[in-house]
Amino acid sequence: MVRTQIQLTEEQVNSLKRLANKLHVSLAELVREGVDRILQTSGEPSVEESKRRAIEAAGKFRSGIRDLSAKHDAHLVKAFSS
Repeated sequence: MVRTQIQLTEEQVNSLKRLANKLHVSLAELVREGVDRILQTSGEPSVEESKRRAIEAAGKFRSGIRDLSAKHDAHLVKAFSS
């Protein structure tokens, strides 16, 4: 874990402390959970999710180029220079 410092209002801290006590977790755990929720709903997939999607997509599409796997670098150069 990485230690960081944030500034909260007194009301935020007091509310978080009450909730942490009620749930029997630390204030830091509540903050981490909140950050996770924001990241999950931000629309940006995580690195793990991006990798999973790429692996899942592999082999599902046809380009019609018969030597694509053997000469993929040449085909990329051609595609990006067009």
